[in-house]
Order: sequence, then C-alpha cells, then structure tokens
Amino acid sequence: MVVSKPSFVSKLLPTRLSRRDSFSSFVGIVKLLREKSKRQPMTSEGKPKWDPAVVDDNLARLVAQANFDDVSERRRVREAFKEVQLGLDHCLFKAKYTGIKTNESYERNSRGLKVFSKSWLPETSNIKALVFFCHGYGDTCTFFFEGIAKKIASAGYGVFALDYPGFGLSEGLHGYIPSFDAIVDDVVEHFSKIRENPEYRGKPCFLFGQSLGGAVALKVHFKQPDRWDGAILVAPMCKIADGVAPPWALQQILILVAKFLPKEKLVPQKDLADLALKETKKRDQCAYNVIAYKDKPRLGTALELLRTTQEIERRLEEVTLPLLILHGEADVVTDPSVSKALYEKAKSSDKKLCLYKDAWHSLLEGESDDAIFRALDDIISWLDSHSERNPSS
Repeated sequence: MVVSKPSFVSKLLPTRLSRRDSFSSFVGIVKLLREKSKRQPMTSEGKPKWDPAVVDDNLARLVAQANFDDVSERRRVREAFKEVQLGLDHCLFKAKYTGIKTNESYERNSRGLKVFSKSWLPETSNIKALVFFCHGYGDTCTFFFEGIAKKIASAGYGVFALDYPGFGLSEGLHGYIPSFDAIVDDVVEHFSKIRENPEYRGKPCFLFGQSLGGAVALKVHFKQPDRWDGAILVAPMCKIADGVAPPWALQQILILVAKFLPKEKLVPQKDLADLALKETKKRDQCAYNVIAYKDKPRLGTALELLRTTQEIERRLEEVTLPLLILHGEADVVTDPSVSKALYEKAKSSDKKLCLYKDAWHSLLEGESDDAIFRALDDIISWLDSHSERNPSS
C-alpha cells in the first residue's frame, strides 16, 4: 500500500539523483521553501494592529524603516515606544505598585556579546528570595513581563531577567539561536554573577521560565542540579505542539537545508500571537512589543528548538528540584500533555501541577484579567511557602 505525501512535501522529496543533479536539486528545494514561505499569511510584524490614536505616523514610520537585525535600531525603536507600551490598556500595565526600584544595564559577557538585563527590587521590605526569569521565544523582558515582575516584586521578591543574545535589546542577529546550549551558558553566567553579590548571600533562588524560557530553565537546572531552590514553569516548551511543528518529512528537509542556510527565514509558521493569547484585545497588544521577534523562524533556530525539546522530553526524570508547573489545558503552542508527563516523571519530591481549564498558551498575558491575577497569585503563594520553609531566608 502506497501512502501519498502532502503535495508540498512531495515536491521537495528527492527521487534518485546523480551527483551532477544533486546541487541543482538542493537549489530547487531552497527555492520551493522560499516560495512556500512567501505564501504564508503575513505576520503581525508585517501588519501591526496599532491604534492610530496611540501610534502616530512618525512612530509607525520608525518601525517600518528599522532593520531589526541591527541591535542599535532595536534599542532606538524600543526607547521611542517605551511610554506607549506602559500606557496600554492591559491589566499588567494598569496595576500600580509602589516601593519598587528598577535598574536596566548592559554588560558584555564572556562570548563578547553585550547583553541587556533588568531588575525589579522592593525598596523598603527585606527581600524574601530571588526570582530569575527566562523569557519565551516571541518575547522580551521589557514588555508584558514589566507588569509580572512588578507584581512579584511587590510581594517582597527580587526579580532579575535578561534578553538572550539575538532577542530584545541584546546583541546578536534577531531571532537567531545558533546554539541553545550557548544561550543556557549565557543565562548561567549572568545569573551566577547576581547570586555572588554579598547582598544576596543566603537568599533562596528560584528559576522562572515561560514557554521557551521553561526549556532554558530546565537546562539551567540540568547544568546546575544542586544550585536552585525551585523552579516555576509556565507552559514550558518541553515539546512543540503537533499543530505548530512542521510535518516529519518537511522537518527532515529543513534539517538538511539548515546545515547550509541556518539564518534563512524559511520555516512556515502561523502567527504565534494568534495561537497564544486568548483575548483578542490582549492579542492585538502584542504588536506594541515592537522589538520582539515576530518573523518566520530561522532554519538554525527551528532546528535548535526541535533538538532541545526532544532532549528535554528524554530527560524529564532528571528533574529533581521543587517544581511548580502551570499550563493552560487549551494550549496549542506547547503541549500540555508533556507538562503532565514532567509532573509524573520528575524525581522531585516537592512538585505541583496547576492546569487551567480552557486557558491558552499565554497564561499570564492573554487570559481575562481575573485569570491572569489568579495565576500570578498561585505563583506568589508557592514562592511564599517555599521561601519561608528555607532556613536561609
């Protein structure tokens, strides 16, 4: 019995090739991938859903003319949009907290890349513990996370975050991950410097990873199995949902092409905001995070994400630290069944799984206001109980 392949994939799959034809066949594959990529619906980066009363023609032109592969232009655009972002009608931005000091900085890491980081600290109360945030693929640490960080800091926690190289305000080709392990090393290096500060000696330290950041946090744990007091994982990218990942045959072709053209944006993909944020108004507000990567994934990046999720799925039993997992049951971006598997297979004696009925991928940004603050309260409650039981706090 012969099973027919999808029409696009069948065009790409080679038949028997002579050596003379192999190069021309490869070129043909690349051309077809580019044509397929161009036929995909335009991303929100191509057609931002901005309110003209909020974003004037000058700001719109600034974004349209910017080359986001150049970090200096990402920084310039972000600076121009900063007040616009903070003024959005979103519960994370509208919530007011007092007594929180913030600090933004740039520091060149051991790989020679200038990395952006930010902290949110309570000014008056004694810091209960330190929370280290790892952001998602289509995110930064300077947009929705501003409100999340302030909420957690207002409960007495020091919150620290960075933009990975190639994302947000950090140096590197926009949206390009040549090595996931290199990102993990960058995160370990940056967080370790903060933890070495004598001011924070003895404080409990927790990882906080969202989506792709959940995969980063887990790999940080694998690298430092005894260094962390716990981890909070929100919709962690332990496996890319089947509806988002390319078909198996196309994956094999992309793996081949990625060896030669890792920086090319050839991976077909729907707009993640459309899949991740449940409420339409909040979904549209993602367009205001102008420096987030919203284009089609680069081949090398997609390959690294695929390899990483496959590795993590194999290593779930190596997770040993206290664990809080939060996942929307209706998530079609990262697979909630793998969060269930993580909960079941992790060797942690202290673990909790919170599944939210009908919730989508962006639990902390795209649900109803009540649902967002309910999840944040679950996180703070878990932090409180785990900071109090730690004698070093």
